[in-house]
Amino acid sequence: MTLVVLALALALGAWALLVFNGLVRLRNQVRTAWADIDVQLQRRHDLVPQLVSTVQAYAGHEHALLEAVTALRAQALTQAAPARLGELESALQLGLGRLVALKEAYPDLKASSNFLQLQRDLVAVEEQLQYARRFYNGAVRDFNDATQRFPDALVARGFGFAGAEFFQAVEDGRNPVPVEMDR
Repeated sequence: MTLVVLALALALGAWALLVFNGLVRLRNQVRTAWADIDVQLQRRHDLVPQLVSTVQAYAGHEHALLEAVTALRAQALTQAAPARLGELESALQLGLGRLVALKEAYPDLKASSNFLQLQRDLVAVEEQLQYARRFYNGAVRDFNDATQRFPDALVARGFGFAGAEFFQAVEDGRNPVPVEMDR
């Protein structure tokens, strides 16, 4: 009888250890994926002053738009929460789109090689950001599934693993889909 209880306790301990290590791996994957998003956002943020400066040289009277884009960049640089950052980055993306669209109203801007290169760089960053966001949200989904799945949730709660937030970007002015998180 004692041997059976000991074997059961060892099996339970081994299971808890495997679940714990799996949760750590998934949590680290979420952190790594967020770091990838952070790199792409930093690349975008680095392009904003250059783009604003270039547009200002050709379309200086577009002060409201230039100031709005600059302000959004400043707010995004100080935000860490994925949900709020997603809102700010979406607004920044829309502002940058409006900034790039000014080329139609300003032929000299449209012909500027500096502006065209910045536009290509911005498109490349947006594509990489989209890939990074999809990878991050997939990692969050896997981690959240693991922390909520029974009986693994017992280990997750016991060791303080909490669900992660999705990075929801607003596309084309639509509102993000609300995501409920258990905390």
